[in-house]
Amino acid sequence: MSESQHEGVKGIKISEEVQTSFLNYAMSVIVSRALPDVRDGLKPVHRRILYGMQELGNTSDKPYKKSARIVGDVMGKYHPHGDSSIYDAMVRMAQDFSYRYMLVDGHGNFGSIDGDGAAAMRYTESRMSKITMEMLRDINKDTIDYQDNYDGNEKEPVVLPARIPNLLLNGTSGIAVGMATNIPPHQLGETIDAVIALSENPAITTEELMEIIPGPDFPTGGIILGRSGIRRAYETGRGSITVRANAEIETKANGKETILVHELPYQVNKARLIEKIAELVRDKKIDGITNLRDESDRRGMRIVMEIRKDANANVILNNLYKQTAMQSNFGVNMLALVNGQPRVLSLKEVLHYYLEHQKEVITRRTQFELRKAEDRAHILEGLRIALDHIDEIISIIRSSRSGDEAKPVLMERFTLSDRQAQAILDMRLVRLSGLEREKIENEYQELQALIAKLKAILADEGKIIEIIQTELTEIKERYNDTRRTEIASGGIEMIEDEDLIPREDSVLTLTHNGYIKRLASNTYRSQKRGGRGVQGMGTNDDDFVEHLLFSSTHDTILFFTTKGKVYRAKGYEIPEFGRTAKGLPIVNLLNLEKEEKVTAMIRVDEFKEDAYLIFTTKTGITKRTQLSQFAHIRTNGLIAINLHEDDDLISVRLTDGTKDIIIGTHNGMLIRFKEEEIRSMGRTASGVRGIKLREDDYVVGMEIVEPGHEILVVTEKGYGKRTPESEYRLQSRGGIGLKTIHITDKNGPMCAVKTVDGTEDIMLITIHGILIRMDVNDISVIGRSTQGVRLIRLSDEELVATVARVKKVEEEEMLESSEHGNVNEESDTIEIVEEPPAPDSENE
Repeated sequence: MSESQHEGVKGIKISEEVQTSFLNYAMSVIVSRALPDVRDGLKPVHRRILYGMQELGNTSDKPYKKSARIVGDVMGKYHPHGDSSIYDAMVRMAQDFSYRYMLVDGHGNFGSIDGDGAAAMRYTESRMSKITMEMLRDINKDTIDYQDNYDGNEKEPVVLPARIPNLLLNGTSGIAVGMATNIPPHQLGETIDAVIALSENPAITTEELMEIIPGPDFPTGGIILGRSGIRRAYETGRGSITVRANAEIETKANGKETILVHELPYQVNKARLIEKIAELVRDKKIDGITNLRDESDRRGMRIVMEIRKDANANVILNNLYKQTAMQSNFGVNMLALVNGQPRVLSLKEVLHYYLEHQKEVITRRTQFELRKAEDRAHILEGLRIALDHIDEIISIIRSSRSGDEAKPVLMERFTLSDRQAQAILDMRLVRLSGLEREKIENEYQELQALIAKLKAILADEGKIIEIIQTELTEIKERYNDTRRTEIASGGIEMIEDEDLIPREDSVLTLTHNGYIKRLASNTYRSQKRGGRGVQGMGTNDDDFVEHLLFSSTHDTILFFTTKGKVYRAKGYEIPEFGRTAKGLPIVNLLNLEKEEKVTAMIRVDEFKEDAYLIFTTKTGITKRTQLSQFAHIRTNGLIAINLHEDDDLISVRLTDGTKDIIIGTHNGMLIRFKEEEIRSMGRTASGVRGIKLREDDYVVGMEIVEPGHEILVVTEKGYGKRTPESEYRLQSRGGIGLKTIHITDKNGPMCAVKTVDGTEDIMLITIHGILIRMDVNDISVIGRSTQGVRLIRLSDEELVATVARVKKVEEEEMLESSEHGNVNEESDTIEIVEEPPAPDSENE
């Protein structure tokens, strides 16, 4: 290239040019397109639409105009970015499910919450809504600044007067370059009250503001769960708000349940939601919905889901919340332009900048009205002079060839301004009448009073604030409505897994070798004592059921081990198996140490402060500890009791701290003492002596006893009896106790002690897994030192391993369960045997 070709060419670094160009583009998007101004809450396109409608005279009290005409006018004068961007923005401002307070009054099809698009702009008509008039009120009183439009041929407002706090009322969302905004809508009355409260107390806190504005108010209603996310968003400008659909469960006369949905979270597409629910039902991810239909009409939303009779509507509803948009998170990011710069704002800052804007609007309006009043007063002063010297003025005018010749003479003679002299020349003769003279004087005096008032306002910011408060209160009285979104105090932020699990009674079994499983409580029918029982589970030759617990799927199960440690699991976390299945190794459920074995299971539905756990060890040591100390258990367990060497924890019971305790031993001894004799101890304490053991004896059980209860004891060879608790007198803790059963070779040593009141069933499980369930009332009530009666027929190799109390299940209920397939066919064919009284009772 020659020297001449280099002339006028400037070398630049491409990296610097790209950086500069991108920053210019980014700031253009941020300031001129994507982010709202904190003062009026509008992006440029919305501001231009409203101002264009104002210029067209398309106000709320005038007829509708074609949307295409409005869009064309706005595009031609102010927003040269295509008609679709303008029309889409205008459509949203006319949708009652998008804007909390619609700024455009649309006539025609403007879309639906199902995602249907609006009709073409040539078909729809629009005008300003009534509340939009407040956005542009006083715009012609020099309250805001104007700037050139894109081609310099028109002027457009930099910001609207916005006599309502629109940024909070309607919120906004937008994606700029490297930043985004997402501000939720709010209720008008609450927001105005908050502005007034801030004007009265600039030091008001976010917590005090939240007493006025409890949270967002979405146009589609819904329920906000909890206040923590709202508080975080209001304090920092960023937060996450969980919004749930407003649904109810309706029970019909035939017992079937129906889920009715009346409100959805903000910006959720109803048609897509219904499609998603149908897909989940089809894929069996949600089971129990038999019919799904949309009955929404002009009266409101109504989605109907019919539930199968044997399904749990609450569980299905919680599944819908977890797996669909019926529960959604609204991510708050209160980003807006402050003096042309993007800033993340707290609630108080948003209100502050709006209040400052209103102060400027009122100040500029007052200055405008003052100038107008002073100009008029200036003219009236000239007219008053003319009326006082009318003859001389007429003479001067008559002697002049023209008005231009008379004007300087008048100005010099009476010390008038050019405008005053021109007003005198323009004055009609009728103004010389007495009545007109009086009107001029009255108007002048009124203007002087107005001027004094306006000057007083400008000199006192307190008066400006009073005007803002008064005008906002008037707007509130005119446009206020009721809150649509409910805020659930202390609501659950997340749906826990247990909310998706039906609350069902179940039986938990744990074998000697550590296999655990869960079964429905009605798996076993109630039988008469002496029956052969039902095969309760599959076990091998060296395993047998050792622990059995009646619980709910939602209970917390505490597992206490021989090493004195405690672990926890929820009932539903324990896998459900068939009746004859072996189960899951408990080491796969709990982080047990080597040679650590579960020795007690206890269910807890709530960790109360006034509840206690009573511990008893194999050597007779007893301890009492508050239940609340076990509310938080790590996955690797906690120490529940500090055991001495060669001792094992064998029994744990829940109590309220005022009960009587009984402890039974292998050799048939039993002691009863007051729980208060054991002081409450810390979680890692060792405990005190509960019963004094003789040689070769050990504790087999510990129970809580109530007045009127009976003491049930069962021996290893299947014998048992009930004895009134009154036969066991209270003793001091640490004694040897009383004889509770006469042990012989026929009945064997004692293996279990329970307290019963006659309202429960009893389950006995043998070492080989044979299980029998019987009404406790079928067991004889006999004396304290007798042998008992046969409860279950055992072979020579069989022994009773454990005994558990369960809720009574009526035979009819069990048969009904079998009809629904809940009882194994094998249990249906078991013969129910009624055995005559055993000859080895106390009457033998």
